Amino acid sequence: MGCIKLFEDYLPKRPYHTDDLISGLKINKKEKAKLARLVQPNGPTHRYWMVFDLDKSNAGMHWDDVGAPAPNLIARNPANGHAHLLYLLQTPVRTAIDGKTAALRYAAAVEAGLRSRLGADRGYSGLICKNPINSHWIVHQWQADPYTLDDLADYIDLTPEKAKEKPIEDYGLGRNCMLFDQLRAWAYKAIRQGWPTYEQWLNACLDRATGYNVNFTTPLDISEVKHTAKSVAKWTHRNFNRGTFDDYVARTHTSEIQAFRGKQKGKTKRERGIILLEAGATIKEVMKELNVSRRTVFYWRKQA
Repeated sequence: MGCIKLFEDYLPKRPYHTDDLISGLKINKKEKAKLARLVQPNGPTHRYWMVFDLDKSNAGMHWDDVGAPAPNLIARNPANGHAHLLYLLQTPVRTAIDGKTAALRYAAAVEAGLRSRLGADRGYSGLICKNPINSHWIVHQWQADPYTLDDLADYIDLTPEKAKEKPIEDYGLGRNCMLFDQLRAWAYKAIRQGWPTYEQWLNACLDRATGYNVNFTTPLDISEVKHTAKSVAKWTHRNFNRGTFDDYVARTHTSEIQAFRGKQKGKTKRERGIILLEAGATIKEVMKELNVSRRTVFYWRKQA
């Protein structure tokens, strides 16, 4: 199956699209949107394509000049040679964060590394791209098979271990990671200031996420912000409740320490330690509560 057919297959059900950015974006069913010159390649929850914007007259072959991997598709402007380079991922990256962020952080580091190698535009939001289905663009397919993240990482000397050490960039998938980190750090403390109902809490998380998002150089689309806010709201409302954390806050009393331990009995020490750290406990407090070494708590804190 050709990459152009895959591009069509992976389009969101109701993508943004337009023939002219000046006239603004529209939303329609895929059957209509796929005819436009510019279209949304990825939905709000999964990233099938990594797309890079090259404002160079030689954008069609620039990837080869700089030793980058061959794009699956290139859609080039016949007027000035500028192009969008599209890399298809064998396994789409989930951007609607559900608590397991390792793959997203790795993908963000790979994407940032490729952007740097290609010299692609940092200000490109990635929301819409030149539509390779539309005949207005000069389209080339260079690579038929999709890439794994490891395939792409080979071109920038990056491993999952190195990706963990790299600072997250305010670019592409990195924004999803940054938004999640900022929002959950706030949520762990804020939810204890009143124990709101879920609907109240979801609205509060969305308001806070929207505020963080506007600080990005190129903000995320609101649909991605909503998915992150919902993910954080659901997790914290389910796991942070008055019954669990009132016990923790008041653990200086022996009976309350025992109650907290009883409620946490089914969890491993590591899980309990991470919950305590995320709730604001100090390293010394966790060491004393769980009878573990400082080195162990440092490791848990890094994981948390």
